[in-house]
Amino acid sequence: MKFIIKHEMTGRIRVHLAVKRMSYREADTLLYFLQNLDGVTGAKVYEQTGDAYVCYTGAREEIILALRRFRFEKVEVPEEILQNSGRELNAIYKEKLINQVVLRIGRKLFLPVSIRTVITLAKSMRYIGAGISSLRGRRLDVSVLDATAIGVSVLRGDTKTASSVMFLLGIGEILEEWTHKKSVGDLARSMSLNIPKVWVKAGGQEILVNTDTVSEGDSVVVHMGNVIPFDGIVTEGEGMVNQSSLTGEALPVRREQDDYVYAGTVLEEGELTFRVKKVSGTTRYEKIVTMIEETEKLKSSMESKAERLADRLVPYTLGGTGLVWLLTRNATKAMAVLMVDFSCALKLAMPITVLSAIREAGTHHVTVKGGKYLEAIAEAKTIVFDKTGTLTKARPTVKAVVPFCEMEEGNLLRIAACLEEHFPHSMAKAVVREAQERGLEHEEMHSKVDYIVAHGISSSIEGKKVIIGSAHFVFDDEACKVRPEYQERFDKIPAEYSHLYLAIEQELAAVICIEDPLREEAAQVVRSLKKAGFDKVVMMTGDSERTAAAVAAHVGVDEYYSEVLPEDKAGFIAREKEAGRKVLMIGDGINDSPALSAADVGIAISDGAEIVREIADITISADSLYEIVTLKNLSDALMQRIHKNYRNIVSFNTGLIVLGVAGILQPTVSATLHNLSTICFSVRSMKSLLESADGNVT
Repeated sequence: MKFIIKHEMTGRIRVHLAVKRMSYREADTLLYFLQNLDGVTGAKVYEQTGDAYVCYTGAREEIILALRRFRFEKVEVPEEILQNSGRELNAIYKEKLINQVVLRIGRKLFLPVSIRTVITLAKSMRYIGAGISSLRGRRLDVSVLDATAIGVSVLRGDTKTASSVMFLLGIGEILEEWTHKKSVGDLARSMSLNIPKVWVKAGGQEILVNTDTVSEGDSVVVHMGNVIPFDGIVTEGEGMVNQSSLTGEALPVRREQDDYVYAGTVLEEGELTFRVKKVSGTTRYEKIVTMIEETEKLKSSMESKAERLADRLVPYTLGGTGLVWLLTRNATKAMAVLMVDFSCALKLAMPITVLSAIREAGTHHVTVKGGKYLEAIAEAKTIVFDKTGTLTKARPTVKAVVPFCEMEEGNLLRIAACLEEHFPHSMAKAVVREAQERGLEHEEMHSKVDYIVAHGISSSIEGKKVIIGSAHFVFDDEACKVRPEYQERFDKIPAEYSHLYLAIEQELAAVICIEDPLREEAAQVVRSLKKAGFDKVVMMTGDSERTAAAVAAHVGVDEYYSEVLPEDKAGFIAREKEAGRKVLMIGDGINDSPALSAADVGIAISDGAEIVREIADITISADSLYEIVTLKNLSDALMQRIHKNYRNIVSFNTGLIVLGVAGILQPTVSATLHNLSTICFSVRSMKSLLESADGNVT
């Protein structure tokens, strides 16, 4: 692709492609291509000018070479990304705003007063009709206020005021609708599926394949804790499926042979094989959009309070108008009250503030599923961390495989990887990755795999029972033994590592030593969270007391608990909530699911299990704990802006009413200033809450 460099500085480059204008599809294709280049940290594409802006950390030459090789037709972009990018939506609403302004100016410049009057009367019918409809439904809401203001202006022959009010109301409606749809669309896209590989059943074997190679009619196997990647009909197995992301049902539902399963739902228990009916992600996206628009989940209590207050203020505004007229017998002064109300700005600015905050969180790789969770974070004082994969790195590594039988180390690792590859856990992924790096390929040689949450995995190979998991699972639950001749070796297992125990036929066969180093930023993040307002930072882990104590001391948490089970984590959170404290829970594994559900806000970190990302209220996809600090600062800034909006809206509109009643402002001027202030408050509410990821409030 031919292009010229328009501007460049270290780590940033802006180029102009040799095209007059890109289509929306082409712009989305280029953006997808740029965002998936190694070293690219951010990119923007402007379809109207044919420009592209790239931020990168890698070599400049690689970016230039990639752009030279770029061809629209050679880039394969998932269809759901192209269909739901939001680029066309932005263009449509920009055009609506421009048209509204151009038509307003054009009518004033080129149409005579008589024709403008007829147009104003015709347009007023919509607002007056909406007000009458509310009255018929015994509702005194904002539409009644709008209808009264416009109707009174028309009756007084002041069509200029009526026209101005309707113009400003129209601009406000477009801005509200645009911001809402864009925020919902951004949120829905971030919640859409991103499953790169799935298990396909063919010839009696389970084969791991790329998702984009699956066709309608293929048989896909889903193991416990994983997301169902496509719509389909169950052909084998049974399980409990969590459908809350689509239906809002709190409890999982049973699915067995001939039942229908939906893409994006999560298999909490059991194992299912289903025949694929739909491979497109569009259905999933549309269902998410519908869910977001219909549910109350998006609304924070502050947002709901604003809506209730707005409706309650309408009768007072109408009553104030009547009272001023009775006391002064001055219609102009009465109209000054009617033209100014608090409800428009409250109802418009508050939802826009919350939705914009959700959208801004997305720019920091944070998916927030509702405004009430941001409010809860601002109020929370207790934060609970899981250790493995949360405070520690998401990519632990195998450091040693210690045999306790006659089998070779490679064969033992192969067996462990064969079992572990079916389940989403950072330790399991470390075992699978080590086997791949050693070139230890294997065929499926075991029978059905059973996963016991927070304990381990059980299966059989050639008729022999094989288990892998924690020491508690292997030695206490399953009563496995160490052969006497290996006892000395067992006693010398390096204590600085985490351990996975592999047993065959009730005898220990191997111990896999896994290094699970702390994240470099963990201690600093804990200090930052305390500074931001959390007075109780807790770590909970299934590891030994010795390991937990060392990590807790290094990180600087206030409390820690070792050798805990999933129900222990959930129980601690329940006790904190009973004490009147709001609690955040941060985790990444299936065993964290009960605690994430129990907390006021459950936060899933980066490469966690699919079920955790589905259950969590917030998901952080960036591989850094600093985003938690950003999230806290964003939540605090959101609440500050909401309170500031309350004060500004009430004080400004009160001032307009006082000036109008005093005869200083005419109704037309009051209406104009009121509507302009509403738009200004709304536009201000769209601005970023944070200047940067360090959490400085604008």
